[in-house]
Amino acid sequence: MDYMITEKEKDGDIYYYVKWSPLVTADRWEINAKVPSVAGIYEIYWMDEKKRLRMFKVGRTDYGGLRSEIRRLTDPELCFNDEKGKKILEEKEIYFRYTCNDSANVMADILWFLLSTYFPEDTHEPHSGRHNEIYVNQSAPDQLIWVP
Repeated sequence: MDYMITEKEKDGDIYYYVKWSPLVTADRWEINAKVPSVAGIYEIYWMDEKKRLRMFKVGRTDYGGLRSEIRRLTDPELCFNDEKGKKILEEKEIYFRYTCNDSANVMADILWFLLSTYFPEDTHEPHSGRHNEIYVNQSAPDQLIWVP
């Protein structure tokens, strides 16, 4: 698996290295063909009128879930309870990327870090509580710039 999270612990702190998949257009056939059915973290974006990426969703899924969760979250036909989200999915270009990891604690730490970095005023996702400090270094094959 090419897109994974690795970690190194030192003096009670944890250093994660997140290698993201390329950012690609959300197409049901491509998702089914290329996204693995493993646990991991995903980010989903939509393109606004000024050709800027906007964050739509960031989250984690358990074993077997990246493919099905990304597929579900990017298809307006499968978006039953969220009218605002459904409208975005129907009218906008949708993109996603992911990274794989099967540790609930690692995913909790990474998701906490991402949400507290992206949306510091609305961090409700707890980290694992195992480390003094959490550091994350990310890499991706493309340069991603998005606006909140």
